[in-house]
Amino acid sequence: MDVYEAVTSRRAVRGFTDRHVPREVLERVLSAAAWAPSASNLQPWHAYVLTGAPLAELKKRAGERLAAGDPWDEPEYEQYPPALKSPYRERRSAFGEQRYGALGIPREDMEARQRAASANWDCFGAPAALFCYIDRDLGPAQWSDVGMYLQTVMLLLRAEGLHSCTQMAWAKFHKSVAEVLSPPDELILFCGMSIGFEDVTVSDARTGRAPLNETVTFVDGY
Repeated sequence: MDVYEAVTSRRAVRGFTDRHVPREVLERVLSAAAWAPSASNLQPWHAYVLTGAPLAELKKRAGERLAAGDPWDEPEYEQYPPALKSPYRERRSAFGEQRYGALGIPREDMEARQRAASANWDCFGAPAALFCYIDRDLGPAQWSDVGMYLQTVMLLLRAEGLHSCTQMAWAKFHKSVAEVLSPPDELILFCGMSIGFEDVTVSDARTGRAPLNETVTFVDGY
């Protein structure tokens, strides 16, 4: 698989089979992903990979919290600005319409939307998950580095025939994740990432992208 194919075939998959993901594949991917760029080579990412019984335990804990109606954990970072301006507001709204429309869930059915969203905390059935942390003392540039690392991981997973879904949703249950992983106090959970083989029977429309002229400006000197 060439780089272009990896980029264009990567998407947030929200339905996985229970097919085992070999440890050696995950090690190969994460060893190569360590070459992702970071300013002054800080390499600010801290990744934990869960499979088997530990992942099952985390899913169980999250499921019990959902069933009990426990509130989300106090956020440790702001996922979106409180007043999301245009065009980002419209793009986010269009994503929601497309996502839930593919599941046959109307906009006004908030209960059904919440049920669909709860699949996040089962990792959409994936047999492997990565949880990415960053040191609390680091700044926006290092968060950007973590994003480049995660993208590198996802593209390498595609090269192995695997799919993924990054999930900031896990930051809402960061205390449950910490109970299983016991990360150092100086680390903050940025997101989880479900990893596995796609369940092609699950309906999930792919979201589009803005046209090039909305996001790119060429200043030609030719």
